[in-house]
Amino acid sequence: MKISLSWLKAHVNVEMDPQSLAGALTMAGLEVETVSDRFAYLENVAAARILEILPMKGSDSLKLCRADLGDREASVVCGAPNVAEGMICPLALPGAALPGGTVKAARIRKETSEGMLCSAAELGISDDHSGVMPLGDDIAPGRRLSEILSLSDMVFDIDITPNRPDCLNVLGIAREVAAMENKPLLRPGADASGKEMETSVFDLAEVSIKDPDLCPRYAARVLEGVTVGPSPFWLKDRLLSVGMKPVNNIVDVTNFVMMEMGQPLHAFDLDRLAGHAIVVKTAGKNKSFVTLDGVERALPEDALMICDAEKPVAIAGIMGGMNSEIEPSTTRVLIESAYFSSAGVRKISKALGLSTEASYRFERGGDPGATAAALERAAVLMLETAGGRLAKGAIDEFPQPFAEKKLSLGAKETNRLLGTGFSANEMARLLESIDFKVEKEENGDLTVTAPSFRPDIGRPVDLMEEIARLSGYDDIPASFPAISGQISPPVKQLDVRTKIKGLMKGFGFFETIHYSFVSAESCDLLGLDENDRRRDFVKILNPLSTQQAVMRTTLLHGMFETAARNISRGSKNLRLFEIGKVFRVFPNAPDPKAPGKPGEETLPEETETLLCFQTGARWERSWTLKETPCDFYDMKGAAEGLFKGLGVGDAQFTALPESHCAYVKPGHAAAVSINGQYMGLLGEVSPGVLEKYGIPGPAFILEMNAHSLAGAVPDTLKTEPLPKFPSVSRDITLILDKGMETGRILEAIREFQEPLMEGARILDVFDKSPIPEGKASVTFRITYRSLERTLEDEEATRVNRKIADRIMDQFKADLPA
Repeated sequence: MKISLSWLKAHVNVEMDPQSLAGALTMAGLEVETVSDRFAYLENVAAARILEILPMKGSDSLKLCRADLGDREASVVCGAPNVAEGMICPLALPGAALPGGTVKAARIRKETSEGMLCSAAELGISDDHSGVMPLGDDIAPGRRLSEILSLSDMVFDIDITPNRPDCLNVLGIAREVAAMENKPLLRPGADASGKEMETSVFDLAEVSIKDPDLCPRYAARVLEGVTVGPSPFWLKDRLLSVGMKPVNNIVDVTNFVMMEMGQPLHAFDLDRLAGHAIVVKTAGKNKSFVTLDGVERALPEDALMICDAEKPVAIAGIMGGMNSEIEPSTTRVLIESAYFSSAGVRKISKALGLSTEASYRFERGGDPGATAAALERAAVLMLETAGGRLAKGAIDEFPQPFAEKKLSLGAKETNRLLGTGFSANEMARLLESIDFKVEKEENGDLTVTAPSFRPDIGRPVDLMEEIARLSGYDDIPASFPAISGQISPPVKQLDVRTKIKGLMKGFGFFETIHYSFVSAESCDLLGLDENDRRRDFVKILNPLSTQQAVMRTTLLHGMFETAARNISRGSKNLRLFEIGKVFRVFPNAPDPKAPGKPGEETLPEETETLLCFQTGARWERSWTLKETPCDFYDMKGAAEGLFKGLGVGDAQFTALPESHCAYVKPGHAAAVSINGQYMGLLGEVSPGVLEKYGIPGPAFILEMNAHSLAGAVPDTLKTEPLPKFPSVSRDITLILDKGMETGRILEAIREFQEPLMEGARILDVFDKSPIPEGKASVTFRITYRSLERTLEDEEATRVNRKIADRIMDQFKADLPA
């Protein structure tokens, strides 16, 4: 919202300089975004002495003037009748942004005009447009007009938060400034006594409200014999100062009062209202309406309309209609001042895509108490600017009066929460400075009545905030809470989560964050069985859309959608991960709609889950690297690296049964266990699932229970000294069935617990000729080391042969031919 300093000073004696005022308003919660001088354009207007006036060929009115600017001369084409040689007048130089437009150098009838000699109206400082504005003879040519006239009016552009509709007007800001400077607030006068004619308003018009929930109050006054025309300069200047365009005296008064008092008004041509009646009701089905901007709009059925006896004439709180607007021939005016439901105006404004200054204020909550005062103020101003006679009395339909909000405020509790030492009298003074009514109780507490223009005040803490704001946040002494010196250990789950994120980022994965709300059809896309527990959704009572109707039971849906979106935009090589909660209804939980004990509630089961996703190339192609597609072992390597980074040992990867392969490819997936406890799965995503999400090519996932994983992370790490003696490696090559899980053999080797064995890993797998069909040659490399001495070759060979024999016996393996 824009407000000019000159208008503000009409309601409070401001002593602060503009920059200090901007800072004070910002600290009071009214953030000033910019401060600018609306007469800054006068810097580009200079005093010029007319040296010579020459006639222009082919024109009786235009003259070519040679003007002295002090440091140079300029030629200007001018048509003003009063321009004369020796006269000193304002010359707008090229680039000057005057209210009527930007001045440019131009060629007129083959003569160059280097600016424009201006009238006071063209300069925007009065409404005199009779001729060039004369300046004093003692003014030196070249001086800037801003310096000569000492004309300046700072304009503050203030960002008003939605909870402060009381500050969407000059009077509201002035109230805040008056409280800051401890000055009286100068309220606008609005006394129509002695200006009314004998005819009653009830003889000229009538008002009925059919929907009081949407329109709790509607007031109206009537003027006769008005003359519609241009507004006086002071009124136009006020509107221009806040960025509003003057229209005519009647419309300008309604806009002026709205900006001054915050109450939107509307003026109807009474003679264009059928039956001279106002009926406030909803539109009904299949109705349209042409608004003042000339657009025909289809109306929602529940749109609140201002109607006459036959037809709609305005959309309540938003915009009037073409069929009742003020015209030059209008002589009788009905002024509307109403209070409309903020929710109702907001709903229809959004539905129509139509936002106005009026709807902007009504949406944030109007002031039911300002309806009559604003109506009176507008009526008096219309009499002053348009003449006419004011009908006696005012129509004021008020079917739903508003109860005052009274709150009890404890002085001790206020000081405890704010960390201040205010007395009850100081608190009362601060609240009364912004028009709160305060009564002091015998126990020292305060009973505070919030004014009707403060819909945001509903609890005692709101009053405490007002006290802190008005006293100055900077003046509240800094204090520190009394806390125990005992330090609690960090929560293990949070610590492990942070480590997981750091490790995955180190492996080249990017973290993703998705909404916890998903579509109920997500499980169908993943191919989950009808009896799968992941179909036990927690339903959202009031979802934003069907795509966000339930809480997620797996992270897969969001991850696959993100992958598809990135791939569609050209990012085909993806490494993504997410760690977040999934939600499921507890098994055998009662129906939440079923009756139960008061206060009884079944909360959903929340499980923190880790999901990693990889697709595309293993690395980006370069002159040293060929583009190689990623595979199962890339994801398995990431899992092993994660376990190693977390200090988790004894991780097992075993074939995942086909019955558990809902969204992974059978035979290409593994169950992940740690110390015998199932953690999750690892594998290639089923091609059918990828096709549903529009993901081309193979993709691989690692899905684990992050909570269980955190439980497997040791609380303390054990260290071992660096070995003093060298290791010895031996290989064992065996012929195995292709269906044999090599992980089981490695696990068996470790379980042999040979004291000299340090580790075992798979070195090579070969399944081509001359290996028999259905068989594979697998080579294991086993490392041996003694902590006490250097091993002899024979000793390592003997232990290696012993292990080979045990493997061959246990797994029915053969040696190569």
